[in-house]
Amino acid sequence: MWYKLNGQIQILQTWVTFLRTPLFSSFLSLISDEISDLNLSFLTNRKQNITKIVHNSQVCKLRKILNDTFDYERRIQIVDGVLKKPKYIYTNAEQKPKYLGEMVLYTQEETEGSGVDFTVMIPGDLKNYQVEIKALIDFYKLASKRYKIVVNENI
Repeated sequence: MWYKLNGQIQILQTWVTFLRTPLFSSFLSLISDEISDLNLSFLTNRKQNITKIVHNSQVCKLRKILNDTFDYERRIQIVDGVLKKPKYIYTNAEQKPKYLGEMVLYTQEETEGSGVDFTVMIPGDLKNYQVEIKALIDFYKLASKRYKIVVNENI
């Protein structure tokens, strides 16, 4: 392809033939190192841009890019947000007695309407990378989706 450039060969081929002595060739190869470094940074940037374009906010692709970036053992999981029906406890003024019995209390994030749309489960050894994981998720997720990162020590 046109972007795979070998700087040393390119410079030597464009140099005048009667000046291609070993002394000039070594000097030109020194100059070509800068061109090769520039080409390498271009190829790295190109690969990163292609990766950004190929991946989108689908759960399978978001999980893939998280695992490719942070965990080669593929332990990062994305689960749907837990949406439970809120259970109301009435006050004495409302005159609606309710037997509570055995009840599980949920946080506000776990109930419908105010919860998260998905939860990212990361292993315990990646808890120091939460800022980077959050930045990567924010880049790929849809703007209307809310999420929570949970560190699971058992994974």
